[in-house]
Amino acid sequence: MMLRLGLTGGIATGKSAVAAMLRELRFDVLDADSLARQLIEPGQPAYDEVLREFGTSILDSNKSVDRAKLASIVFADPAKLARLNAILHPRVEAAVIRQFAEWSRNGARDAAFVEAALLVEAGYLKHLDGLVVTWCRPEQQLERLRARGFSDNDARCRIAAQLPTEDKLSHATEKIDCSGSLEETRKQVEALAAKLRVNTTP
Repeated sequence: MMLRLGLTGGIATGKSAVAAMLRELRFDVLDADSLARQLIEPGQPAYDEVLREFGTSILDSNKSVDRAKLASIVFADPAKLARLNAILHPRVEAAVIRQFAEWSRNGARDAAFVEAALLVEAGYLKHLDGLVVTWCRPEQQLERLRARGFSDNDARCRIAAQLPTEDKLSHATEKIDCSGSLEETRKQVEALAAKLRVNTTP
């Protein structure tokens, strides 16, 4: 039996670090956010639709979508962000379903994960057996985003564009506190891995 689990959390709450730890522990993890980025590359399904919606000003010199330009547009306007999500989310959702089915056919055991920042917002929960949510203190989110080069305003816009952490946590079947050290986070992930393997072993 393979559990289909989601992994989500607000921006800069430690989601990617937890995903990396799960991969190290030999769990399959699909990065849905990377998949969404691939969908808007030239020749890919959503490329033309994104251009029709947002215009050619979002392209770089190689005719690829400049994600920084696109982000500056959509994170400043909730309606435009909603239009972008309406283009991408159904395609990502279909890919997630296909990937879970493939892992199951290939004999994956215990659990497999889809990692996505907007997993709850996009309505993917109906395809999942459980949800792991990462969290940290709000001031840590801001500090981590500043360290990535975001201005205070951009950081706050990115955080505000996502469902509040409390709302994500209300859907969680498992919670990972990423406010401490990486080693403290790793201990929680290892405990989760052990629990999953016990619960899914015949």
